[in-house]
Amino acid sequence: MPAPMTSAFDDDLELIDALGALALRAGVKALEIYHSDFATEIKNDASPVTAADRLGEEIILAGLAALAPDIPVLAEESASDGIIPVLDDIFFLVDPLDGTREFVNKTGEFTVNIALIKNGRPALGVVYAPAIKKLYSGIVGAGAWLQLLDDNDKALAKTKISVRRPSKDGLVAVASRSHRSPETDDYLKTLNIIDFAAAGSSLKFCLIAEGYADIYPRFGRTMEWDTGAGQAVLEAAGGTVLVHPEGKPLAYGKKGGGFDNPYFIAKGKSL
Repeated sequence: MPAPMTSAFDDDLELIDALGALALRAGVKALEIYHSDFATEIKNDASPVTAADRLGEEIILAGLAALAPDIPVLAEESASDGIIPVLDDIFFLVDPLDGTREFVNKTGEFTVNIALIKNGRPALGVVYAPAIKKLYSGIVGAGAWLQLLDDNDKALAKTKISVRRPSKDGLVAVASRSHRSPETDDYLKTLNIIDFAAAGSSLKFCLIAEGYADIYPRFGRTMEWDTGAGQAVLEAAGGTVLVHPEGKPLAYGKKGGGFDNPYFIAKGKSL
């Protein structure tokens, strides 16, 4: 039997605030690099990586080791280097810079993502978008929140957010700016879509959680660290993320599959 997981936190509200503060620290470093003449490398899987990815992950891993030393962490850049921890029923999931292509292309649509996974499902998570100064957080079963940041990158008061009920006129869809697939377009043609918004990174989940869109189909490759925090925020706001076409919740800890996700559809209220 694995040793019990411990941390310095009495409840999820304390932990989510600590994770938010950690994401802000990583985001400050990401913005410094974003506004510099940074270099871009290509990893073995043909995806780009920058100093912001690597330094952000170093900040987050060090912070999590101090906050909850007994909880393992699955993080994108470490995983890319072959560093895969032994995962128990509880683990952290980290993408230090989701939307690296958006970062490189200077769209501003990149995020810092930290999630806590329990028994294969996101329990809570934070998504921080440094360039647009928005910090999303969610605890499944307790609620989801948005915090704006001031000019000094200090988080302001939390505002509760929730998914909306779709309009009778039709749906607003959101899909990837850099990874949209023909399968996604074919699926969207089967729905009554009255408006469409393209977005990068895990902001797509957050647009639904905040009530600006209704559905996000993803029929292309994603990894667990791409989706864990965004799924936590969306589910905390009342939405769902379901595997397509099976309709079961998107699960985590899929080591046997290389931590790849199947196709999925993220939704707000029942369509």
